[in-house]
Amino acid sequence: MIEDILPPEVEAFETFDDPPGTVLFPEEEALIGRAVEKRRREFATARYCVRRAMGKLGMAPVAVLRGPRGEPTWPPGIAGSITHCTGYRAAALTRKPAMLGIDAEPDAPVGDDVIEAVSLPHERDMLRRLAAESPGPCWDRLLFSAKESVYKAWFPMTNRWLGFYDAEIDVDPFGGTFSAHIMAEGLRWQGRWLIRNGLIVTAIARIGMT
Repeated sequence: MIEDILPPEVEAFETFDDPPGTVLFPEEEALIGRAVEKRRREFATARYCVRRAMGKLGMAPVAVLRGPRGEPTWPPGIAGSITHCTGYRAAALTRKPAMLGIDAEPDAPVGDDVIEAVSLPHERDMLRRLAAESPGPCWDRLLFSAKESVYKAWFPMTNRWLGFYDAEIDVDPFGGTFSAHIMAEGLRWQGRWLIRNGLIVTAIARIGMT
């Protein structure tokens, strides 16, 4: 599913359950040793997806640890992103210089209180218009997911925080795309989205660009 919204330079692997017997590297195990079972499953299956994506790139598996803000740390020469939600885990990797971010969410409302906390007035106007013109998808959740993908692409390349109010999203309800305006930098990125199997997936993939 996620591969449908990623360019051919990116290799991805996804799963809709948690394969039994997933083995972590000792360094990874140290990160998750005290976590509750749900978090352990998410972490382990995400690393399982990473190993499978590494294999598709012709790489030997290596440990993927965490940076200062919890972001995955990738081997030299690799850009990547991980996502997980209930019923879905995925990883995407590329050897190309890239800004890469993926996110998955259930196709369910996030609630007015959350939207108020993560969206700009223009975006809330857009959500009301989309709900009236194209009812069905949970556009508020798609907006949230798009912002998550933007942040995941942004932080590893810049090491700078990007808040929910720092990127303004415009969603094309028919083309499966969205634009992200990184306002402080004057940048505009294009992303893609897909709704399938009760899930929303979004992706930013800027290959060969920083």
